[in-house]
Amino acid sequence: MKKLIAGAILLTSSSMAFAAGNHGPAGCGLGSEVLFPDASKWHEHVLAATTNGTSGNQTFGMTSGTLGCEDANGPLTDGLTFIDNNMDQLAVDAAKGQGESLAALAEVMGIQAQDTVAFNSAVQSNFDSIFTTEGTSGSAFEAMKAAMAKDASLQKYLG
Repeated sequence: MKKLIAGAILLTSSSMAFAAGNHGPAGCGLGSEVLFPDASKWHEHVLAATTNGTSGNQTFGMTSGTLGCEDANGPLTDGLTFIDNNMDQLAVDAAKGQGESLAALAEVMGIQAQDTVAFNSAVQSNFDSIFTTEGTSGSAFEAMKAAMAKDASLQKYLG
């Protein structure tokens, strides 16, 4: 039983790290926004965080920008953390203009299905400026956004 409780706490705390922001220790989600919006006692924060982390609503909120997660600025909102964690495989896929990590990045960045071909093409044709030998994930992300700015169908994702 102790291992189960420790696992639940670990799971909850890892998801809280992504979404805590300005929402207090419980992060954003159903527990913080609906069930315990005025949490002030430690046990209310624990219950809100447990609700947020175990029911999957915090992940949903960060992905959809709802449940108080509009400003969570986690890895699912701008792609920067995704690039940082997947730089090598992303570079391989970008060179080919297709692949799982490139498709996942497009999804993370909110690229709609009808624009994924343009996105893949923009990343592939600007490969040398995006993936430089001395570049970082931040510089790669900025170069990718610059490449997207040159394509009329992709500009809407930059605003």
